[in-house]
Order: sequence, then structure tokens, then C-alpha cells
Amino acid sequence: MRDFRDAKAMARTLSEALAAKSVSLSHSESLELIAKILGLRDWNVLAARIQGTAPGVPSGVIPSWPTQTEVPVFPMRDFVLFPQTVAPVFVARDKTRRAVERAMAGDRRVIVVAQRHGADDDPGTLQSLYPVGVTASVINSQTQMDGVLKVTVAGLQRTAITRLTDGEFLAAEIEPIEEQRSQSEEATSLSHTVLEAYRIYANIDLSSLPVRQRVRFGLPSTENPGLLADSVTQLLSIGIDEKQQILETGDVVARLEKVLELINTAQPGQ
Repeated sequence: MRDFRDAKAMARTLSEALAAKSVSLSHSESLELIAKILGLRDWNVLAARIQGTAPGVPSGVIPSWPTQTEVPVFPMRDFVLFPQTVAPVFVARDKTRRAVERAMAGDRRVIVVAQRHGADDDPGTLQSLYPVGVTASVINSQTQMDGVLKVTVAGLQRTAITRLTDGEFLAAEIEPIEEQRSQSEEATSLSHTVLEAYRIYANIDLSSLPVRQRVRFGLPSTENPGLLADSVTQLLSIGIDEKQQILETGDVVARLEKVLELINTAQPGQ
């Protein structure tokens, strides 16, 4: 997994991902955003940490967002955001618009979570939302011709919702979900099995593409088993409930097993 010392590479990856979605972001703007994603004030602070010059902070240590912190909520109809995914979300509800405004005025952090019933216009209780979403950073927001607000978000980490506050906008107290067994031998072995199963499922050949090109074309790689499971899930023709089940699985080995089961179930004649 990358850490804060890979900030420049992370910024390049972010810029490329956004460019593929027709969102323009300069390298310096990407660096500033990566700094905020990592919980720091700006790129200057992050650069100091990388160089090991920040007083009183041991090398390799950066502050993380505290748990049980209240953040604005984006309830999504029929959409599940995954970590390390850049995606546009469309906002029409006034309450969510105010959540966007609060996020933009602060550290740009939100939690994107799917609602249980798409027809629910005011999902303001724990029962109306799935219990796990993704902490995300708001990259930008633009009002479209029809008045709908298009917000580009970058998914960061699986996050459990522990409490909701329904006021001018919906906010939540959250706790991050740490991945388990992400670098285990079993996860590595299963990632190759999942990728081969997906190759057959989608009838494509990934072997001729270098890893960097796979990423550029949105194709999964076995370098990060947890990310591979999430990437394949998003490429499958499955429902919200199935995607949410994968999102809620913090154990990477169990996640890969579930993805493999979904692929096999989707095969013709099964």
C-alpha cells in the first residue's frame, strides 16, 4: 500500500484518473488535494513531512482523521462508491447541497453511502441507509444546465456509520474500517484466480497489457488484492445489494471469495 511518501505518484495517478473522466486538474492542484486527503493543511506541510523536517513528528508518521468525527453525508440512490475510485455524483436534494457546501468550506471530507430504498427522498435514519459507506474527498462541484449539482469525489476508505444527525444537512459520526489479510499469501493467490475468472467472464485478454495500461483503462491488477476485488466488483453486472456486500467486507480474502462467487454465478448456464 502507498503511504504519504508516495504523494507525488499519487497526485499523478489522480490527475490521470480525472483526465479520463474529462476533469482537468493540474499537478500542483493534485498535490494540494493529496495533502488534504492525508489530513494535512497543504502541500507545504506534506512536503516537510516527506523530507522529515517537521518538528516533533517521527519519520513515517502523519496525523489521521480521528474516529467518531461528524462529517457531511451524501446519500446515494442506486450507487455504491468504492475506495480509490474517482466518480461523479449528482446532487438535487437541498439537504445534500448544503452538505456539499459544508464540505467545501471545511476539509472537503464527506461520507458517500447508498440508501436502502431509491424512492426515499429524505433518508435521515440509520435504518434508511446501509451501515457502511466510503469516506471521500470532494474534488470539485459544478452546477449543470438543469440545476443539478455535479460533484466529483475521490473515494478514500471504507467507513462505518455509528450515528446520524439530521439537521440542515445529514451528518454522521463514523469509524474507519481497516482491511485485514490484504497482503497475505492467500489473498495474492486468490487475486490471480479472480482476475482469471473475470477474464473469462468478460471475454478479454489482459495478459498483453502492462500493469500501468491496465490501470489507465480501468482494468484490475493483482498488485493490490483488495483493490482488485473492488475493481472487479464495479465491472460486474450485479445489483446494489451485491456491491454493498462487497463494500462491507473488510477481510480481503473473504472479499475475493465473494467476488469469485459472484463471477461464477454470473457465468452463462449457471
